[in-house]
Amino acid sequence: MSRAPRRFQGVELELARQLFGSVVEGMGRVLMRAAFSPNIKERRDYSCALFDADGRAVAMGDHMPVHLGSMPAAVQSVLGTLPPRAGEMVAVNDPFSGGTHLPDLTLVTAYPASTAARPRFYVANRAHHSDIGGAHAASMAPGPEEIFAEGLVIPPVRLVRDGNLDPDLMALILGNVRTPREREADLRAQIAANLEGFRRLEEVERRVGRKRLSEWAGAQIDYAGRIVRKFLKEIPDGSYPASEFLEGAHRGDRLIRLQVKVRVRGGRVEVDFSGTDPQVPGNLNAVEAITRSATYFVFRCLVREAIPFNAGCFDAIQVRIPPGTVLSARRPAAVAGGNVETSQRVVDLVLKALRSALPDRIPAQSCGTMTNLTLGGRDPRTGAAFTYYETIAGGMGASSAGSGQSAVHTSMTNSLNTPVEALEQAYPLRVLTYALRRGSGGDGKHRGGDGVVREIQALSSSEASLLTDRYLRSPAGARGGRPARSGCSWIVGRGHAKSLGSKVRLKLHPGESLRIATPGGGGWGKKQR
Repeated sequence: MSRAPRRFQGVELELARQLFGSVVEGMGRVLMRAAFSPNIKERRDYSCALFDADGRAVAMGDHMPVHLGSMPAAVQSVLGTLPPRAGEMVAVNDPFSGGTHLPDLTLVTAYPASTAARPRFYVANRAHHSDIGGAHAASMAPGPEEIFAEGLVIPPVRLVRDGNLDPDLMALILGNVRTPREREADLRAQIAANLEGFRRLEEVERRVGRKRLSEWAGAQIDYAGRIVRKFLKEIPDGSYPASEFLEGAHRGDRLIRLQVKVRVRGGRVEVDFSGTDPQVPGNLNAVEAITRSATYFVFRCLVREAIPFNAGCFDAIQVRIPPGTVLSARRPAAVAGGNVETSQRVVDLVLKALRSALPDRIPAQSCGTMTNLTLGGRDPRTGAAFTYYETIAGGMGASSAGSGQSAVHTSMTNSLNTPVEALEQAYPLRVLTYALRRGSGGDGKHRGGDGVVREIQALSSSEASLLTDRYLRSPAGARGGRPARSGCSWIVGRGHAKSLGSKVRLKLHPGESLRIATPGGGGWGKKQR
């Protein structure tokens, strides 16, 4: 699809943004309400987007940043290998075919439904399934060194044919997971979400006409690109290096080095990750789509104007990631942690590089981890298997604008918590503590937000895992602000508490609990005496 022949301005441009936004937000509401698992319906661990005929993002919902910036790669992979025809929906979760990690399953549908017409748009959604098979419950535990141990790898396949769910393919997927009823319900919710996007797109086309709808799509991409390019010209010319570190998979492992150099010249920006460590054993490796997603997120956040998040936001930013590194891993590397933890550190890394160029625009570091918790076993109430996945909030870094928020998800995650009532109803678990971790935010002129303390008790024998970070190197302050407190965790039971590392697998006996304290955010500016 070519760019719009003319630039739309003012009211018409904003009307187009709102109409396209209504398509993807409507999809999200259907997915949330129809889903079965608490991870999707309560935590809202999903994202929805609209693409043009060439696979360029036109509109993305206000959902999960780690999904949205990487979803275009999945759509491009689908269009290049198995483009959906009328009445079809193509599913994919393969991280090396545009995915992120295996629990994130993406569904792509072509618009319109006519077999005679070339698709003019594609609607897509991505949802995190709380189990996709593999060696460990919930498919997120640290330890696997190949993707095959992490779960079922799904290349682009037709999940829906001629408007009907493929029963053989569904049986194959459900035969490889621990919670088949929940997985089926969530997959059907994803199908319903794409159908809702299709319906809304038809409604918009009836109102404005086919020609104008296509012109509006091009205009949205063009507008976002112009605003981003304008912002990039505000960055002083120069070369801005930075390094950050991830904690290894086991206590005593060396730190994993991430390196970047942001080069700016005349509004042209290149983000070069040369010097980053090679891919590592374990699942902290990220695929290229994740690294690009985190990089785009940083620049999008620094743009002050309210603009649509689409392909125009990406076009002016060149990203160079040497293959075979921990930020562009090669198959068959394990990658579950790359999506959730390495992506967070990439955000910290790129912001750190830009701090010397834009010192008053860059906040102190936020908690820097999603603090992934998984639990799985058998529910004694029903005898059925259960898998529970949660990311636990932390503190937001302070900025020149004010103090950081406490107990929020930051950077590449935009999910909610699982409410205590929903968690205890769905799983054989009990929440013993859920509170602010007072004083964990860094001090300064503006104080960093506090993390949280969450303690969850197992009521039956359970397999548990923690995949987190910032236990050894705490989130840094900015402009003289103090660092935040780092994270820590314990297994509690039988009259004692044992300290844990940031990446562990363990067994919980009935009555034992995991107590997790998440990092705060760094402080900003020197505190006035």
